[in-house]
Amino acid sequence: MSVLSTVAALTASRTGHAEPLTTVRHQHLDQKPFVLVPLTLAGEACAPLAALAGTDPAHPTLLTARQPRNRAERFRFAERLATLLLAHIDGCRTETEPYTVGRGKEKEERLRCLRAPQLLVPNGEGIAYVRLLGRLTRLRATEGPYAVAPSVPTLGKWLTRFADLAEFPDSSMLLAMTRQLAAHWATGQSPSEDSHLASLLAWIDPPEGSDGARAAREAEDPAVWPPAGPATDPVFDRTLHELMTRYDEASDERGREAVGRQIDGELRGQMLPTWQLMWRGVELLRDLPEGAHVPERWAFDRRLFSEYAEYLDADGRPQARRDHAVGAARRLARLEDAVARYEAQRAYDDPLVMAEYELAGEAFTGTVTARDENRFVPGTRPGSQVWRPTITLRTDAPDAPVGLAAGTEVRSPARPGQEGRILEVRQQDDACTVVLELKGGFARKRTPPAPPGTLAETGEELTYTTLNPTAMPASLAAEEDTPWTHGGPPRPYEPTDEDAEETWE
Repeated sequence: MSVLSTVAALTASRTGHAEPLTTVRHQHLDQKPFVLVPLTLAGEACAPLAALAGTDPAHPTLLTARQPRNRAERFRFAERLATLLLAHIDGCRTETEPYTVGRGKEKEERLRCLRAPQLLVPNGEGIAYVRLLGRLTRLRATEGPYAVAPSVPTLGKWLTRFADLAEFPDSSMLLAMTRQLAAHWATGQSPSEDSHLASLLAWIDPPEGSDGARAAREAEDPAVWPPAGPATDPVFDRTLHELMTRYDEASDERGREAVGRQIDGELRGQMLPTWQLMWRGVELLRDLPEGAHVPERWAFDRRLFSEYAEYLDADGRPQARRDHAVGAARRLARLEDAVARYEAQRAYDDPLVMAEYELAGEAFTGTVTARDENRFVPGTRPGSQVWRPTITLRTDAPDAPVGLAAGTEVRSPARPGQEGRILEVRQQDDACTVVLELKGGFARKRTPPAPPGTLAETGEELTYTTLNPTAMPASLAAEEDTPWTHGGPPRPYEPTDEDAEETWE
């Protein structure tokens, strides 16, 4: 935990109410997210037991596998889930907009969807469930002795795509509610306790007349607030086992159906409280204003969604069971770049997040006390001069000196397109003075005077940081250019009969 989040957690513990960690919401929240509350059978890895799913808070769709140990029941469950989710995905593809990729001669116009599907699950275990269910369905054969409906492997490809993107912090296509709430509020309980959706929401939004601590203790009662899944409550497991035994031993179809409806009712009762908590969490997150960089990140999500949908339309292969070496290296590079860019954008959008970097010595805030608009320095060519104005900032925080050295490249959220370089740092008894050389961000002017608003005015308060949300990622060679020293170009993945027979474990 960071310093500010630790202080916020201690404050929440003292006051009994959750403390905000941000001033804005850092993830996109769709107007009609697809909410999935899954349950699995105890003792069986990803054996689907039931789910509540849909986009309507008042009318969730109940999906059950009355006997999850039965292979046919499991794939009927997957087929019904595919019917719901694939229809939602298709509904996001009805409208498109043009966008441009590349530069110069390589510029190309493409189309991307105006919407992309957003899948919400209760917790991190729900994301793991989506990943495993995708792995166990995307490689299934649609012909032969164990054939499944064509929609089942398509569902598996989409679930795997959602789970892959969930690893990237800048993607909003698959989100866990507990992680989102904990990223925006600090509670007085431990991080592991924050993974309990009911108690986490009790701290953030306690009932009238109660406080977070008392409400969280009450929310831990599984009889009132059953686990948010995919694991089930052990007490409920005994009831379920008895019903499933009666279901298997029913002497006729009528009696079997009666017990089946009873199983459905019990399962719905277990998931309905979590379904309601999910939509309460959506409301709380929606009340927060959206960060400035969120639309840009969601536009990239929509682009990725559009490209993958076109790939599947062209009969795209399912994802491989394992990444090859080159693909794994490229994925790791993309992930590292996404993490760095996302953290920088959060700080630029949110002063509370930026404060963390100030405490860590990666940013500082000061007031402009002087500026030199007519400063020129020698250029790279002999006898040339380039325009490099300077500003001087004073920080009145003797207990938090500027930790950046001369020569450090910095930028300000107020003018992110303008580069700055620290020329001098003078530490005094009661303050610190920083002289910055500025480059760019002057509406392409190369000589003074600076266009209005492009050069900071005396008395303006500014924050500067080493973070750069527009930093370009490291370029890697294309897969087809992989040298022989690294195994040469990887072979395209081809599903095998063995893949299609992968066990449900």
